[in-house]
Amino acid sequence: MNAPSRRERERQMRRQAMLAAALAVFAEKGFDGATVDEIAERAEFGKGTIYNYFPDGKDALFLALLDELVVGGLHRVIRDSFPDADELSTPAGARTAFHRLIRSLVEHHRDEDDALLMFLKEGHRMAFDAGKSALLAEHFNAVFDALVVPIEAAIASGALRPMPARPVAHLLMGNVRGYLMAELDARCDPSATLPAAPYGTPADAADFITTALFDGLLASDSKA
Repeated sequence: MNAPSRRERERQMRRQAMLAAALAVFAEKGFDGATVDEIAERAEFGKGTIYNYFPDGKDALFLALLDELVVGGLHRVIRDSFPDADELSTPAGARTAFHRLIRSLVEHHRDEDDALLMFLKEGHRMAFDAGKSALLAEHFNAVFDALVVPIEAAIASGALRPMPARPVAHLLMGNVRGYLMAELDARCDPSATLPAAPYGTPADAADFITTALFDGLLASDSKA
């Protein structure tokens, strides 16, 4: 495979600079408050250059960020969290694998802080627009499709209880999202009673969420 030409490398660098500027502006002002003029100024390109790369303006920039940074990033986290299929064949192995996934999801979203802020804001807005809501669901369905695979493998091996795999995937991702929202609220509100990282490190967060999901909330001697 031939290495990209200098021209292509420069084009990719310009494109990434535009996406980085768009992400920062979207995170600060939301989709409706952002303008192509401000994104162009932040990226240090002319407005016309932005449209050369993204003819549909803000919509194209937003969807590119969704595809590459959010959906693509989540796909990589899921893929890398399950390197050994045999690990999913025992309850202990499955617990270890999903703990690794949860920790990696928390780390990923902390690394992509602006992306998390943007999509928490815009996800609520898009949910009330039928067309955009369907588009958002289409993108994220691919993420859940990827997560269903290891869940189904663990269920088939007997490591997890026989339950519908897709709702389990939504339950897992929903718990991670809830943790991240609590952390974000604490950072944004100086009067919040929660510390900036409610559950500490990503490993602490993974311990907390894994325990709640896989062990339950009841004390062991209280379980039926």
